[in-house]
Amino acid sequence: MREYKISRGVALRAFGVLHQIGVAEPVPGGRWRVVRVGERADRRPLEDRIADIVMDEGLEVGAAFPSASVLAERFGVSRPTVTKALDKLEAAGVLASAGQGRVRTVRSVPTREERS
Repeated sequence: MREYKISRGVALRAFGVLHQIGVAEPVPGGRWRVVRVGERADRRPLEDRIADIVMDEGLEVGAAFPSASVLAERFGVSRPTVTKALDKLEAAGVLASAGQGRVRTVRSVPTREERS
């Protein structure tokens, strides 16, 4: 808003119009996101998308899991956000952590039905 020197009200009205024509959508936290033509975004929680890596890449029990930094870059989110999702997967028994600075490993292979 500062960059274009418009008020918050003008920006919200503009996003309202863009939402009506299907070019923008609201996201959590009172923010808006422009939807790119042909873009398909996965709206599932991050921990579900990360858990899919186990099945999609054929990881077996005991296999090393990608680091939080690698996952943050892959999903386009911050490392602390990925760490929270990984902690949820550890609590669910999908991943095992050997401690600080050590590689997370796959503890169990989830089925898609278990997570839905």
